[in-house]
Amino acid sequence: MSEMSPTATPERAAGLPAQSPPVDPAETAAAAKSDAPGRLSWWRGDGGEGAKRNLGLLATLVVLIVIGILTRPDLYGNASWVWGNTLTILKLASVVGVVTVGMTFVIIGGGIDLSVGAIVALAGVWSTTVATQSYGAGGMIFSALTVGLAVGLVNGVLISYGRLVPFIATLAMLVAARGLAAEISDKQTQVSTNATINGIASTELLGIPLLVYILAAVVVAGWVLLNRTTFGRRTVAVGGNPEAARLAGINVRRHTLLLYALSGLCCGIAAIMLTAQATSAQAAMANLYELDAIAAAIIGGTLLSGGRGTIIGSLLGVVIFSTITNLFAINNVSIEAQNMVKGGIIVAAVLVQQVQFRSLTQFLGRNRATTT
Repeated sequence: MSEMSPTATPERAAGLPAQSPPVDPAETAAAAKSDAPGRLSWWRGDGGEGAKRNLGLLATLVVLIVIGILTRPDLYGNASWVWGNTLTILKLASVVGVVTVGMTFVIIGGGIDLSVGAIVALAGVWSTTVATQSYGAGGMIFSALTVGLAVGLVNGVLISYGRLVPFIATLAMLVAARGLAAEISDKQTQVSTNATINGIASTELLGIPLLVYILAAVVVAGWVLLNRTTFGRRTVAVGGNPEAARLAGINVRRHTLLLYALSGLCCGIAAIMLTAQATSAQAAMANLYELDAIAAAIIGGTLLSGGRGTIIGSLLGVVIFSTITNLFAINNVSIEAQNMVKGGIIVAAVLVQQVQFRSLTQFLGRNRATTT
């Protein structure tokens, strides 16, 4: 038997090289560069999905403006009217937009909140009672925010720890909150006599309504919270796969509770804004706001099954719906027709999401099979 050197290995005995030849960095870079065209670029990959969707929403806005120009050229030919109408659309979108920010977080987290309109009504009625108004503007704002937050926490407790289905829990809260608002107000309209609160809707800074600034502040805060904090990353993880998020160390129940509390807080802010616009509050206010918020989030690309969504997309969805409402109003289209169109848009958006999700799943499956 022949002896092998201490450094010899079976591979060397078989005549194979003992080690790989030295790697030339220049050759490695050239090879990577040659492979780059075969890879998905940022625009074609998942990274550019949100940007493409937002561009599509902007294109939709342009189409709506063109329709307005074609149907009412007499109005759109007046520059001052166009500017005033744009501010009207933004004011119309401000209240629903604040509610939509909270709804977007809930849906990304894998839930749904059908009680947002009722929470706005309850917070508005509670903040305009005679007893609450006696504490001034600060007392009214504190009351609205506290009521919204408290009701959101109740939703979160029922869903997280009571293990109720979000649809059922928030549907029950919708009925209960509307009933409590009617009981508190005795089915009457409560007038806001506070000049500071009422002035929120009429105040302008640099020619732009204060309501639009409030919406912008909430959107910026929501964007930062979703995209630049651990809370946002956990929201996406919980909505994408709750079990995997739990195994990763995330307290899924507590996080879900916080999501519904955040939605309730946004409703409290919206209640003050809506009360300022109407200078009053009643149990029937904010009717169907849940429909508008869910529709705007879906149009903006938020996945109903959770795990995906953007604040900017939801904002564009709100603006699109407000533009549609304004377009129907200047063309004297009935409210019933508007609601039918909104329902059709929601169905179309969900169908588009399903097609995109199936295409993405098939794409990933093909890539996985090719890699294997």
